Amino acid sequence: MNILILNSILYTPDGEGNIPRVQTIKDTMIYGMCLGFLHLGHSVTLAALEDYKPIGKEYYEFPVLFFKSDYKNVFKTSVLPYSSEMKQYLKRHHKDFDIIISSEVFQFQSLYAARICPQKTIIWQELTTHQNKFHKLPSKFWYNVVAHLFMHNIRCVVPRSRKAAEFIRCYMPNVSGTIIDHGIDIDKFKYSVEKKRQLISSSQLIYRKNVDGIIRKFAKFHKIRGYEDIRLIIAGRGEEEGNLKNLTTKLELQGYVDFVGFLPQTELNEYIRNSYAFLVNTRKDLNMVSIPESIVSGTPVLTNLEPASADYIAANSLGIAKDYWDEVDMKTMIDSNKQFVSNCIAYRNNLTNKYSAELFIDVFNNGK
Repeated sequence: MNILILNSILYTPDGEGNIPRVQTIKDTMIYGMCLGFLHLGHSVTLAALEDYKPIGKEYYEFPVLFFKSDYKNVFKTSVLPYSSEMKQYLKRHHKDFDIIISSEVFQFQSLYAARICPQKTIIWQELTTHQNKFHKLPSKFWYNVVAHLFMHNIRCVVPRSRKAAEFIRCYMPNVSGTIIDHGIDIDKFKYSVEKKRQLISSSQLIYRKNVDGIIRKFAKFHKIRGYEDIRLIIAGRGEEEGNLKNLTTKLELQGYVDFVGFLPQTELNEYIRNSYAFLVNTRKDLNMVSIPESIVSGTPVLTNLEPASADYIAANSLGIAKDYWDEVDMKTMIDSNKQFVSNCIAYRNNLTNKYSAELFIDVFNNGK
């Protein structure tokens, strides 16, 4: 099959809504998803906005098209981008493709596909609630009016999580019962059952990620007898880095909290697979690629319930998923580490991009 993936927004903007310049897009969730179809023997093309084009030239295993965005003062490229070039491309070339997968109902690219080639179109839904911009009015108008009038004839909507399914069923009639998460290329991730006496957190060091909460929980854990030597690795960069280092000093954790900065993927993977647990305490997030990457590395996850992946972590004992986790849960992650690690390794194949691509083909063929 020949598959077109429409994904205008390739990666998450920073805390101010700005689009960072990056060296590569090969570490994005959607690029990995494209590789899944390629590994199954299908042809795939990725369409995105040139605002997300990496610095310098980059070789891709499949066609990647970057389109100009328009009216940026009205349609912010980090929220609801508009591209007449992408629309015209779809009009001219939709007959070349067997399946069109578009990210999010609340996106112009999905509206284009729904109007031009509805029966070829699957919308892949990640959002679990209305966006907060302008008191949620644009989002509510889109779902209640635009989607209702112009997008109901698509083949189906595929949710990326249980929360996304519950949300989108309020607005779209044909929602698949199959949940498809972002798959990853597990060949890039070695796993290890042997762990160093360390825990790890990896994210942007911004307010939303709530890394300060992790440090405070770790300070309490550090006082538990027999666990005083455990270290906390904090990977990433962001505007909160200075405040987090000051907090570490205030809590007298110098020598037990290591800020390692932004790491290349291979180096980060080594830190993760050698850690007892991957810690998540985010104030708001949807599908975090770092969570399945940790699991396939054989490292269980201790997370609150904000990430969509909390559902399958809890259901398959791939760690602990609960709001307000604490130092006792950190201790449990270490005490029961061998069982958690075994579960993660057994679950690896369910998180591959190839498996996710297979699910998409099945959904398309069955129409639901």
